[in-house]
Amino acid sequence: MNGFWAVCKRELKGYFATPVAYVFLVIFLFFSGYLTFKRGFFEAGQADMYLFFANLPLLFVFMVPSTAMRLWSEERRSGSIELLMSLPITVTQAVLGKFVAAWCFIGIALALTFPMPLTVCYLGEPDVGLIVTGYIGSFLMAGGFLAVGCFFSALSKSQVISFILAVVACAVLVYAGMPTTLNYLSAFVPAGMLGAIESASLQSHFESLQKGVIEFKDLAYFVLLIGAWVAGCCIVLDERKAS
Repeated sequence: MNGFWAVCKRELKGYFATPVAYVFLVIFLFFSGYLTFKRGFFEAGQADMYLFFANLPLLFVFMVPSTAMRLWSEERRSGSIELLMSLPITVTQAVLGKFVAAWCFIGIALALTFPMPLTVCYLGEPDVGLIVTGYIGSFLMAGGFLAVGCFFSALSKSQVISFILAVVACAVLVYAGMPTTLNYLSAFVPAGMLGAIESASLQSHFESLQKGVIEFKDLAYFVLLIGAWVAGCCIVLDERKAS
C-alpha cells in the first residue's frame, strides 16, 4: 500500500510541476463554459445544467486521453519504467497509483467548474439532486475514459499513437449508444445485438445518471469498465516486465 501512495503522490505532484496541467485546466474550463453557453442555455428559459453535462462526453473524448497518454508512454520512451519497476512495488500498485493520481487531477478539473452551478442557482431554482448525480456520472465517465487511455498508453511508446487509439476507443463507447447510430445499425443488426450494443455504450449509462437516477446497473457498468481496462494495463506491463 505504501508503494501505491508513493506513486500516486509522485504522479499528482508531477502534473503541477510543469505548465502542462495549467494549460489543460484552462482549455477544459474554457470549452466546458463555451459549449454550455454558446447556444440554447438562455433561450431554454430553464435553470439547469443539462447542456453542460450533455457536452461533457464529447469534451472528455479528447481531453481525458490527452491526460492519460503520458502515463506510461513517457515512462517507456525515457526508459524510466525500468527504474520504476525495479522499486519494491508491484505492477498493480504502480498502475493504480498512476491511475488514481490522474483521476484526481480530472476531479480537480471538474471541481473547478463550480461557478457553473453557482450561476445556475443564481439564475433560478435548479434541481440540486440532478446536478449532484450529473457530477457523479461525469467523474465516473472520466474514470472510464482514463482507464482506456491508461491501457493504450501502456501499449505504445508514442504518446501520439496512444492518444489516437484512446480517442477512437472512447468515441466508440460514446457514439455506439447514440440514437442516430442505433437507428443506422438497426437496418442490418439483429434486435438482440442492438440491445447489447446500447447496453455496452457508456452514453446510455451516463444519461441515466444525468437524469438523477442512480441504479446499480449503471454504477456496476462503470466499475467493470474501469476495472477491465486497468486490469488490461496491468497485464500488458506484466508481460513487458517479464520479457
